[in-house]
Amino acid sequence: MREWENESVLRHAVPSAAPADRLDRYLARLIPKSSRVQIQRWIADGRVQVNGKRVKPSHRIAPAEEILVEPPPPEISTLKPEAIPLAVLYEDDQLLVVDKPAGLVVHPAPGHPTGTLVNALLGRGGKLSKMAGGFKPGIVHRLDKDTSGLILVAKDDETHRALSEQFASGEVEKVYLALVKGSVAQDEGTIEAAIGRHPVKRQQMAVREDTGRRAVTRYKVLKRLKGATLLELYPKTGRTHQLRVHLAHLGHPILGDARYGLQAGLPRQFLHAHRLKFLHPAKNRWLTFTSPLPPDLVNVNLA
Repeated sequence: MREWENESVLRHAVPSAAPADRLDRYLARLIPKSSRVQIQRWIADGRVQVNGKRVKPSHRIAPAEEILVEPPPPEISTLKPEAIPLAVLYEDDQLLVVDKPAGLVVHPAPGHPTGTLVNALLGRGGKLSKMAGGFKPGIVHRLDKDTSGLILVAKDDETHRALSEQFASGEVEKVYLALVKGSVAQDEGTIEAAIGRHPVKRQQMAVREDTGRRAVTRYKVLKRLKGATLLELYPKTGRTHQLRVHLAHLGHPILGDARYGLQAGLPRQFLHAHRLKFLHPAKNRWLTFTSPLPPDLVNVNLA
């Protein structure tokens, strides 16, 4: 049984019949219109306590434990619609798939208050989910500014929650193309190295086996070139800057990535979200979309 102290605070005693489960999964089922990813963010921000103590999302709940949840207050959005052209590959009443160009920021943030994908989505009209907050309507996942390719947008909270669960559980298949420095020795492999905030450069991420979060990337060599290798990448987790950090850690930074590797004369980092496969929550069928390399990457000399 749960009891709201007021409109924003939840106190809940775990019933004796509750099956053992992770705290994040349990709360995502308990709280309407929340997602596991959202709950994990609240836990990391200290907005969830169990028996008066902060715990990890993986904490296993037990009967009679008291859970306190204090969600953040709703954001007051001041976003403005903008007439920014978008390449929409698919759209229905629940979601849309956009082929994002490099240089387009996904959502407003310090330094980028306008001219984002979100502003463009608002400019198209129609509904967008609200689960990610007032400044990220519709945004289920994100791509870096200078990464091109496929991104999924939800139009309602039910769809957003279902897609977020797929991303969190690893059901969504994401495939990227990257050109990296040097010759990668193995034809295929797996990079498993925890990622966290860089201890000094706060705008960057780094491999942090002590304090980082688990991160896994599979890779496959597509073509070996003079001084470079074209890879297909399969991220199994979704940490910030994961592919860029993992490949730099491997000793093969992405070409054009000035933050984690080498600018190398390229216009931007050679990283493209090439394929996306997911289960449509309303239609209950798998959808697959593919985006070819854009002209600015095709024109890079790969011979």
